[in-house]
Amino acid sequence: MSKVRVRYAPSPTGYLHIGNARAALFNYLFARHHGGDFIIRIEDTDRSRHVDEGEESQLNYLKWLGIEWDESVDVGGNYGPYRQSERGDIYAPYIQKLLDNNLAYRCYMTSEELEAEREEQLKNGQTPMYGGKHSNLTAEQEEQYKAEGREPSIRIRVPKDKTYTFNDMVKGDVSFDSNGFGDWVIVKKDGVPTYNFAVVIDDHEMEITHVLRGDDHISNTPKQMMVYELLDLPLPEFGHTALIVNAEKKKLSKRDASIIQFIEQYEALGYLPDAMFNFIALLGWSPEGEEEIFTKEELIANFDENRLSKASAFFDNQKLMWINNQYMKQKNSEEIFDMALPFLKEAGRVSENPDEAELDWTRKLVQLYQPQMSYAAEITDLSEQFFKDHVEFDEEADEVLRQEHIPELMTALHEHFTALEDFSPEGIKAEIKAVQKATGIKGKKLFMPIRVAATGETKGPELPDAISLIGKETVLERIKRLI
Repeated sequence: MSKVRVRYAPSPTGYLHIGNARAALFNYLFARHHGGDFIIRIEDTDRSRHVDEGEESQLNYLKWLGIEWDESVDVGGNYGPYRQSERGDIYAPYIQKLLDNNLAYRCYMTSEELEAEREEQLKNGQTPMYGGKHSNLTAEQEEQYKAEGREPSIRIRVPKDKTYTFNDMVKGDVSFDSNGFGDWVIVKKDGVPTYNFAVVIDDHEMEITHVLRGDDHISNTPKQMMVYELLDLPLPEFGHTALIVNAEKKKLSKRDASIIQFIEQYEALGYLPDAMFNFIALLGWSPEGEEEIFTKEELIANFDENRLSKASAFFDNQKLMWINNQYMKQKNSEEIFDMALPFLKEAGRVSENPDEAELDWTRKLVQLYQPQMSYAAEITDLSEQFFKDHVEFDEEADEVLRQEHIPELMTALHEHFTALEDFSPEGIKAEIKAVQKATGIKGKKLFMPIRVAATGETKGPELPDAISLIGKETVLERIKRLI
């Protein structure tokens, strides 16, 4: 295999989406596994959909995920420019070569004429495609259209009765019939090359060896193969990864409210980039064995394009939260505190400018929940019990408190906690044992009611730690109200 060169080529029409991030990540892993180059090229010819911050967002959040590249607009390289809008001089001789060899031609049909043709085909039950009306204009006809002020597009002559077959790295052999395509536009009326033409020239000029992209691009492949063939250029290898689907097995859509769509939203919620990298790598690719937690270096070493899945990749929110939780648990507690603190401030749980005592208390709170946190923003919901004057009991908690031994247990607990001067986790643990000894109540019948009475919840972090953080006065008040 010659040196692998792959690319991720986003359009700056929006922010970094999960699907785009996966395309970039697979190309990155493929390049690094094979000791090759990873290039980022900006496909910015569609100015109507251009978003000013789109390019910056793409690059910033790829970096946030931990993806590095060898060539692009920001680091340069020997194959630039790396924006399509700056490569017009590169495309021009290829366009002229097709025109000179009668492999492409100028089409002066207006948008109204093309739409009328399309509607007529639909009415007749035909597949809409360009019918070739201007494919053989005389010089006089062209002059007449120019005199009318018409601007031409340039269309490629699609070979007739030809089958385009390629061996897809993921899907195996794929074939398309050329008769399913009308002569398609390679240069728009404004002189800008279309995607399916420009991408071929860019990939050839940049010596791209493998084109690994999403399944939604597979229908573009035969058009691109036509350009390669008519210009007598060598083909790269193509691979099309399975679509990402939601719980209803529908293609992941930016309008799907059940799934957070953009990488910046995950950063804003306090997800960890290493965990996101890990999770996205498993969306349509599977390693050998059952392990699901990998470092970036392990993913690079293990990445095998032959293990890319043909089946749709299910976006499992619960799995993402589980993976992120694994990383959260291993993270330095001070880093998790720094991530969680802004969310507690925003919720009004912590002062905007807390003193050392409040910071110390908050640090203990975050440490208490670090083993449970799936992402940093979750701290506000998890720790709600610590900021309530009065707890409210749900049905499950209420059932715990309806047991016969509760009055005796709560009375003893209030008495022991009142006498406790050292309201530390150790002191609380010792007093709970003393209550057990005094009442004979033990196990779940002892610990569950104490948790519910103190916190209002049936599950949570280490009980003595939680009670200590809530504070003696609040806990005694809650038990007293319950009694």
